[in-house]
Amino acid sequence: MSSLSKHHDAHGEHGHHDAGANKIFGFWIYLMSDCIIFATLFATYAVMMNSTAGGPAGRDIFELPYVLGETALLLLSSITYGMAVIAMNKGNKGTVNAWLVLTFLCGLGFIGMEINEFHHLISEGFGPQRSGFLSAFFTLVGTHGLHVTCGLIWMLVLMFQIATRGLTATNRTRIMCLSLFWHFLDVVWICVFTIVYLMGVM
Repeated sequence: MSSLSKHHDAHGEHGHHDAGANKIFGFWIYLMSDCIIFATLFATYAVMMNSTAGGPAGRDIFELPYVLGETALLLLSSITYGMAVIAMNKGNKGTVNAWLVLTFLCGLGFIGMEINEFHHLISEGFGPQRSGFLSAFFTLVGTHGLHVTCGLIWMLVLMFQIATRGLTATNRTRIMCLSLFWHFLDVVWICVFTIVYLMGVM
C-alpha cells in the first residue's frame, strides 16, 4: 500500500510538472505575440519620428537624466525579481514575498515617473494630438507602461496567493511566468530608451 501511495504521489508530482511546463511554454507563445505588437509600434514610431508638424522634436522635450532614473528603477526591479526566484528555489515563502514587494515598489516608482513625464508634456501643450511624432511616442511608451501596470496588478495577486497558499506547484509556475513577463518588459524598455530617448536627443 505504501509503495502504491508513493507511486501515486510521484505520478501526481510528474503531472503537475508537465502542466507547469505546458503553461510556461504557452506563455512563451503569448510573449512572441507581444513582440509583434511592440515591433509594430517601434516601426510606426520610426516612420513618424520626424513628423513633428512644426512642433517639438525629441531633443526639445526629452530629459535624459530623468529617463535614466526611470530606467535604473526598472532594471533594479529585474534584479530584485531574480532574487525572488532564487528564494523560491530555496523554498522560502517569506523571502520570496519580501523580494516581490521590493520589485513592486520599483515598478510603481517607474510608473509614477512615467505618468509625471506624460503630465508634464501634456501640460506644456505637447500631447499626442500635437503631431504624428508625439502620437507615436505616447502610444509606444504608454503601451509599455500599461504592460508594466498589468504586471504590478499580477504581482499583487501573486503575493497574496503565496502568503495564503505558500509555494505550491501552481504558484511556482505563476512566479516563473511573471518572471518571463517582467524581464521581457525590461528588454522592451531598453529598446525604448535607446531608440526613442537616446537617439531622440542626438
